[in-house]
Amino acid sequence: MKNIVVIGAGTMGNGIAHVFAMKDYQVALVDISQASLDKALATIGKNLDRMIAKEKITEAEKIATLNNINCFTDMKAAAANAHLIVEAATENSDLKLKIFKQMDELAPADCILATNTSSISITQIAAVTSRPEKVIGMHFMNPVPVMKLVEVIRGYATSDEVTKTILDVSKGLGKVPTEVNDYPGFVANRILMPMINEAIITLHEGVAGVEEIDTVMKLGMAHPMGPLQLADFIGLDVCLSILRVMQDGFGNPKYAPCPLLVNMVTAGKLGRKSGEGFYVYTRGSKDLVVSSSFS
Repeated sequence: MKNIVVIGAGTMGNGIAHVFAMKDYQVALVDISQASLDKALATIGKNLDRMIAKEKITEAEKIATLNNINCFTDMKAAAANAHLIVEAATENSDLKLKIFKQMDELAPADCILATNTSSISITQIAAVTSRPEKVIGMHFMNPVPVMKLVEVIRGYATSDEVTKTILDVSKGLGKVPTEVNDYPGFVANRILMPMINEAIITLHEGVAGVEEIDTVMKLGMAHPMGPLQLADFIGLDVCLSILRVMQDGFGNPKYAPCPLLVNMVTAGKLGRKSGEGFYVYTRGSKDLVVSSSFS
């Protein structure tokens, strides 16, 4: 297994491409936008420069990594010789189903189709393909080059052989894979998202402010980042999408998103990527400033 296709050149996609390319896989990075591909390569280059500055890699290793990545806007050309395709598109079930139908038609019959989804059913995704036994979840954590965990999610029909292959591939990337079964939110987000949602409810009900809530969780529970800052980092739209998947999947009102979260997403306050969420993010500054809506 040497030829890897990564679909989606956003934050997760470029991180996944980065870690595969560093391990000498031939990576085809696919996106509908050439500008997004150019931005992804620039981001990978900057992240590799940080690794050089920390003496984790050499300049030669950076060059070799970048040489292992080729960019495509044509999925057919990218998928022709693929051994593994990892989809890392937006967390939208309709979009993912459409992509998997295309991948199933274009990829070789023995190619494994993986998704980086953080909550959407692997079984549902696999059902639109003719190879459900070769469809699996490969949920990397953000930032991909740094975080060790990969949730490996078995769909209803995923074979033992494919599961073992993806576990082995993940280990080869220097990650720690954890096998889980296909239920809404899997493990990571089934536990994390209700906590984030409860933090937003706590803010919404006036129990405490943004900084106070995050400070309690950082200093009291030894979390490296408070839940509201983490929500900003993940993307409030992504948090909302995952909560809705779990609410629909379990039919349990405990997963209902806080109205404040819904309103913020509707207003375009998506967190770090939009420049404002619970905090305001100024380019070039690492200082956290609470949004004027909550200060």
